[in-house]
Amino acid sequence: MSTSLADSTTKFDPSRAGEYEQQSRIALAGYDACHELAACMLAASLGTGSTSHVLVVGAGGPAQEITKAGHLEPGWRFTAVDPSQPMLDIATARIAEAGMAERTSVKLGQVDDLPQEPIFDAATLIGVLHHLPGDKAKQDILQAIGSRLKPGAPLILAGNHYAYASQPLLLAAWGERWRMQGATPDEVKAKLGKILQGADPPHSEEAVIKLLANAGFEKPQRFFSSLFWGAWISFKKH
Repeated sequence: MSTSLADSTTKFDPSRAGEYEQQSRIALAGYDACHELAACMLAASLGTGSTSHVLVVGAGGPAQEITKAGHLEPGWRFTAVDPSQPMLDIATARIAEAGMAERTSVKLGQVDDLPQEPIFDAATLIGVLHHLPGDKAKQDILQAIGSRLKPGAPLILAGNHYAYASQPLLLAAWGERWRMQGATPDEVKAKLGKILQGADPPHSEEAVIKLLANAGFEKPQRFFSSLFWGAWISFKKH
């Protein structure tokens, strides 16, 4: 979930990993719905009852990309990759609890550590792109994913877009959501300050479209939105 294994190990250390699921559900209104719809969009694209192999990038944490989709489609297999060992430990436990360990391969590292062959029928990149600083890192991970997908394969891309400071009303509403969950005014201020300093989302939906196009994907279709968050499906060009 960062530009390097070292960066992600630092950013998503055991303390951050332990609170990730709770914090994510507050930061993203509709957390569960987004993951459920992502699974449904993949199933609609790949066909019900398929035996697809899905690449899950940034799989660390609750692993809902795998548990939701795996429950919906019992014939799917998954390769889960994440550069943070603490986050991957949580994911491995959740995958085992869901009874999906036998059909999930869990790998510590980057997409570039995987064989560079178009072997996957689909991929997901959820909650990752806005953690990567600069357009090059974002472009690199999308190209790395694309090179490992079969032609026509769907990609679910989800994460924050817009420069945070460019949307003051959305930013204020985000603060109110934290306050709604019991945060004090000082805690809200601290959380928003951390967000402004700690992430670099694409600055618009057009920027997301351009990144995907440059990585060899078709124009995406957005299927979910929540404040700064967006979720899209795109397909690798033939």
